[in-house]
Amino acid sequence: MMQLRERLTQIKPIIADGAMGTMLFQRGLKPGECPERMNLEHPEVLEEIARLYFEAGAEIIQTNTFGGSPLKLAMYSLENKTEEINARAVQAVRKVVADKAYVSASCGPTGKLLEPFGDTKPDQIFESFRRQLKIVIDEGVDMICIETMTDLNEAILAVKAARSISTSIPICATMTFDSTPRGFYTIMGVTIEQAVKELTEASADIIGSNCGNGIEKMIAIAHEFKKQTTLPIIIQSNAGLPIMKDGDSIYTESPDFMANKSKELIEAGVKIVGGCCGTTPEHIAAMKKAVESIS
Repeated sequence: MMQLRERLTQIKPIIADGAMGTMLFQRGLKPGECPERMNLEHPEVLEEIARLYFEAGAEIIQTNTFGGSPLKLAMYSLENKTEEINARAVQAVRKVVADKAYVSASCGPTGKLLEPFGDTKPDQIFESFRRQLKIVIDEGVDMICIETMTDLNEAILAVKAARSISTSIPICATMTFDSTPRGFYTIMGVTIEQAVKELTEASADIIGSNCGNGIEKMIAIAHEFKKQTTLPIIIQSNAGLPIMKDGDSIYTESPDFMANKSKELIEAGVKIVGGCCGTTPEHIAAMKKAVESIS
């Protein structure tokens, strides 16, 4: 495959994979358990998930490292396993895709609040991200995806931590927005305009949004991003918002529905389209077919 930076200059949109958590829960992960423990105990599950998304047509396959920072892993007393957890996640995906898809290192929030809202200092957050991201970069991922962020300062620290390790690796940064009568804001009060400006200044290469919304609201979010930036935009929608049924979270947006709507994301100027909570390889396969029909 061509280098990701070169691929981003091509006209053809890029299809990313879908949910990781949804797939793990289907394969035995229990609520409240650490998803990254799977990397140590059941790497074959990670390989299966990567294979299913790859066969569905995704060009970008994520690692099971969303909660792989030592600060987050400390909540499960696994911080001393940070290096092993992150390395095994990358190895599982690479074993499946080799060099036929881009391996994306997922990096989510630490679960800590920065001062003055919480008790965690910026340098603690930075060093936590740096420890996680150094191992995935050393393992040869093709990109870093800092995702599901609501605190812009935390997202910027993650971008800077990645950039302190590699000046060349593509860095994607996505935030989660809520719809309000005044527009889209994260729960920490960050606007799309603020996110674009500050993530760009921090040297993110790809920006956008994931999680928190079904695809129709994500189309509106995509239009707002397009007004603010010339950087490649990534959108990874939930399959709707979950409803509880018999103790399970049910996502109501079907593969066909999301596929049809994904065309509107491309028309809005989105470069990378994928899925978040509730999406499956079936969603990704349908979205790929729909996007390719217009590109």
